[in-house]
Amino acid sequence: MAQQAYATDTDSGEGHTRTGRPASRLRRLFTGWRGDPGIWRRGLVLTGLAVLLALVMILHAQIPNSIGNLGSLNETFLPWLGAFVPVLFLLAVVRKSATALIAVLVPAVTWANLFGGLVTDKTGSGGDLTVVTHNVNAENPDPAATARGVAASGADVVALEELTPQAVPVYSRVLESTYRYHEVEGTVGVWSKYPLSGTRPVDIKLGWTRAMRTTVTAPQGPVAVYTAHLPSVRVKLNAGFTASRRDQSADALGEAIAREPLERVVLLGDLNGTMNDRALNGVTAQMRSTQGAAGSGFGFSWPAAFPLARIDQILVKGVEPVKSWTLPRTSSDHLPVAARITL
Repeated sequence: MAQQAYATDTDSGEGHTRTGRPASRLRRLFTGWRGDPGIWRRGLVLTGLAVLLALVMILHAQIPNSIGNLGSLNETFLPWLGAFVPVLFLLAVVRKSATALIAVLVPAVTWANLFGGLVTDKTGSGGDLTVVTHNVNAENPDPAATARGVAASGADVVALEELTPQAVPVYSRVLESTYRYHEVEGTVGVWSKYPLSGTRPVDIKLGWTRAMRTTVTAPQGPVAVYTAHLPSVRVKLNAGFTASRRDQSADALGEAIAREPLERVVLLGDLNGTMNDRALNGVTAQMRSTQGAAGSGFGFSWPAAFPLARIDQILVKGVEPVKSWTLPRTSSDHLPVAARITL
């Protein structure tokens, strides 16, 4: 705690020296609280808000989706609720309310319990395979530069989403010198340094292809790689968080992965949802997030200009993630995300 320097005032005329004792900023902030009975009666509204904030975090899974998908909307931005904790703390200090200060501890501890593990650095070393996924944006003004940026990551397998017929030849031309093998199904594709086989589209109930499955024959053996771009969600004043098509597609993708015969499975893609979103349970219940298991921080990927949520995911089962991170921004509105896994 910073302290003011000792100050010594000397009045030579009186032969008297006066030395002032410094007070910490925190002590000065709370000056006048002692002996004030009002510190327990003030700030009841702030106390209520602190308790409400804690309940929203603790009971997030109980908030219904029946009204505008409020539950999923809350879960998408759940980590950001922690930003209200220091605000409530400062208001409690200004209000001189001991009751509110104690109440603020409840959402603070709750947030730390939910997300404290994500803040720590869990990255490791080693690994057998580096994978990258990137929603390249159908309106990308410079797909060639985006392809070069992805290739510079050194990934062994790259999955791209939101491909257009016009852009696919550009990506293939730039990536072919690094990735000998590639497959494209609809608007998604996989580029790999290792042979691909068993490639097929995955029906996620949209009427057109936005998901695929292929086998990557790595030196350590075959790995089933799924690439998916789930439907977008919208926040509308008259309909709330509209995500019914996304939810239906997530269930279909989860069913396809559950039927996968290979033991080692990697899912790369833009799922348009976070790991907290209950709508993705069909997928997330059977797979691990590389960011959650071996990342540092939240790994937010969208929007690229100021990332607020991680909706681009790398999920695995039957393999061990050792590192997960985001790559530098490209011409897309999403950040690419990468992971290193042990087979």
